[in-house]
Amino acid sequence: MSKTTRDGRTLRPRTEAVHGGTNRTAFGETSEALFLTSGYVYDSMEAAERRFKNEEPGFVYSRFSNPTVRAFEERMAALEGAEDARATATGMAAVTSAMLCYLKAGDHVLSSRALFGSCRYIVEDLLPRFGVTSTLVDGRDIDAWKKAVQPNTKILFLETPSNPTLEVIDIKAVADIAHAAGAKLVIDNVFATPTLQRPMEFGADVVVYSATKHIDGQGRCLGGVVLADQQFISDYLANFLRQTGPSLSPFNAWVMLKSLETLDLRVREHARNAEAVARFLEGHKGIERVFYPGLPSHPQHDLAMSQMEAGGNIVAFEVKGGKAGAFRFSNALQVVKISNNLGDSKSLITHPATTTHQRLTPEAREELGIREGLLRLSVGLEDSADLIEDMERALA
Repeated sequence: MSKTTRDGRTLRPRTEAVHGGTNRTAFGETSEALFLTSGYVYDSMEAAERRFKNEEPGFVYSRFSNPTVRAFEERMAALEGAEDARATATGMAAVTSAMLCYLKAGDHVLSSRALFGSCRYIVEDLLPRFGVTSTLVDGRDIDAWKKAVQPNTKILFLETPSNPTLEVIDIKAVADIAHAAGAKLVIDNVFATPTLQRPMEFGADVVVYSATKHIDGQGRCLGGVVLADQQFISDYLANFLRQTGPSLSPFNAWVMLKSLETLDLRVREHARNAEAVARFLEGHKGIERVFYPGLPSHPQHDLAMSQMEAGGNIVAFEVKGGKAGAFRFSNALQVVKISNNLGDSKSLITHPATTTHQRLTPEAREELGIREGLLRLSVGLEDSADLIEDMERALA
């Protein structure tokens, strides 16, 4: 889906984020047009018939496709380096659709255990209701992946870095295991974004995002996107989305399109701020431990830096004093706001054990390192000195 210039040059991702998927109307607008329409008019009944049979290009109904949504999909595909993409109403709609469109009763899903709470619900609770079994493994343990593959394994699924403890998984190693088994590797790349990590370059087959996070980047709109090769989109995903209807609104797609123009700049600044904050926290006596892929102290730091261009904007850390200490610290913050969202221009903090991962058993949380003192900080675009001063006061 990469865009080329008139003289045949292929554009780089940062330029694609500004120009990819642009299809101007006869008015020649500089900003992408917003098509707020549910339906489309045909020149004749014969034209409508051809359109429904896919014998001529064009749009049929905005539950299926829409010019603004299509522009967002094409730009995301160009940015990711994917053959095609389909947008969804939310990030969880993207995750669910990427799996349900491909799986059937009797299939098996192999997943890393360190997942966002809703993703773990899909794998552990929802899929088994429809006859799809699942196994969770420590994603960092490549031998565990190999041993858990079954003859009916169809999808391997993971997040890297993971939510919230920022475990890093070797994408290429897991991709090789998936392909040897004839399975697809599906990766939730929301923490890294396509700016810092492009999983398809390491062998991933399908990449999903919650566009609500960094892609919007300002806490305004819900959205998601699934990226894959043309065969997966055509044979599995497109018709599933058409018939089940988790459609992205054209307005939200338009907001996301405009946000993509600054995604590279924002994510790199987020990462610079996050590294400064992580280094401050790592040296503070009130902090038990810090998880950040960009720090040499991270257990998978070398692997992270071989897959990612920077450590990202999420910092997880454990405050001394358990839940009471974590709550006291968070409540004392003035610049950083308490919210379970992430990827916003504002710095946001949450307590995973009581919010995003509260449905897990205490034993499962302990296994994942989600202790009572753990906080997840999404570092924003404020001045890092103000963020550090805010946390220093709160820790005091």
